[in-house]
Amino acid sequence: MPELPDITVYVEALNRRVADARLDDVRLKSPFLLRSVDPPISALRGKRVWEVRRMGKRIVFAFEDDLYLVLHLMIAGRLKWRDAGKKPSGKIDLAAFDFSTGTLLLTEAGTKKRASLHVVAGASALESFDRGGLEVLSATPNEFAERLTSESHTVKRALTDPRLFSGIGNAYSDEILHRARLSPVKLTRRLTVDETRMLYEATRATLVEWTNRLRAETGEGFPEKVTAFREAMAVHGRYGEPCPVCGTPVQRIRYADNETNYCPTCQTDGKLLADRALSRLLKEDWPRSLEELEERAEGRGTRGAG
Repeated sequence: MPELPDITVYVEALNRRVADARLDDVRLKSPFLLRSVDPPISALRGKRVWEVRRMGKRIVFAFEDDLYLVLHLMIAGRLKWRDAGKKPSGKIDLAAFDFSTGTLLLTEAGTKKRASLHVVAGASALESFDRGGLEVLSATPNEFAERLTSESHTVKRALTDPRLFSGIGNAYSDEILHRARLSPVKLTRRLTVDETRMLYEATRATLVEWTNRLRAETGEGFPEKVTAFREAMAVHGRYGEPCPVCGTPVQRIRYADNETNYCPTCQTDGKLLADRALSRLLKEDWPRSLEELEERAEGRGTRGAG
C-alpha cells in the first residue's frame, strides 16, 4: 500500500501537472471503483483543479465549486501519467482521467479490486474521510507520546493504525522500528520515556529520508516505480538477508495476510518472535490484513488530530 512518502511524491507530481488544469472527461473501466453516487462523477467534467493534497493514505483532488475527488489506492492501486487521450485498455487499467494537460491512468494489479473513488461536495463531507491520524512530521514529541499511549497496542499496530498515525503502513513501520531498535510487539504503554523519544525521532527521520529519496528518484518526472519493497530498505521485505547494521539475518512474523520484518539482534535482544504467547498477542491485537485495519478505522469514525 503506498504510504506517506509515496503519496507525497504522487501529490507533488500531480500538482505540477493538473493544478489549474481542467478535467475534461472521466472514463471508468470498472463499475466497482466509484463508491459514491451523489454528486455524480459527471459533476466534475469541465471543472478546474485548485490543488491536489494528501489525506492519510488518500489522494484528494480539490476542484472549483467545492467539489472533491477522493482516491484511495489501497494495496495495489497505482497511477500513470500519459499523453492526452490515452485509453484504459490494459487488464489492470481501472480508469482514465482526461485533463487539459494530459491523461492520468489508474491501475490495480491482482484479482482483488480494492481501490476506491468518492466524489463529495463541501469541506464537511470531505472531513468524513479523515481518520484522525496524527501527522508526525508536524507533531511535537509530547503530542506523539500522547497519541502513542492513548490505546494499548503493540507498537507495530499503533504505527499502522490510521486513527492514531497518518500515512504509515506495513513497509515504513518496519523501517521505523528497526531505526528505533524496538521490537514490533512491544506494548506502547510499556515503552520508556527514552524509547518513546527514539521512536518519535525514528518515525520522522524515516519518513523524511524516504520522501527525499523518492523525490530525487522521480525528479520532474512522474513516479512510475511505486512499490513497498525497495532495495535500500533495512529490513522490510528482506527476510533472510543480512541486517545492514549488524549482519544478522532478518527475521519475520507472519500472521494471516500480514508480515513484519525485524532484526533480532538490533530489536529483540536476539530473541526470535515465534511462540504461543506471541500468537495469542497477535490474535488479540493485530488485524488479519491492512485492509481490515483500514475498515475498522472507518467503522469507528474519526477522532481528533491530537
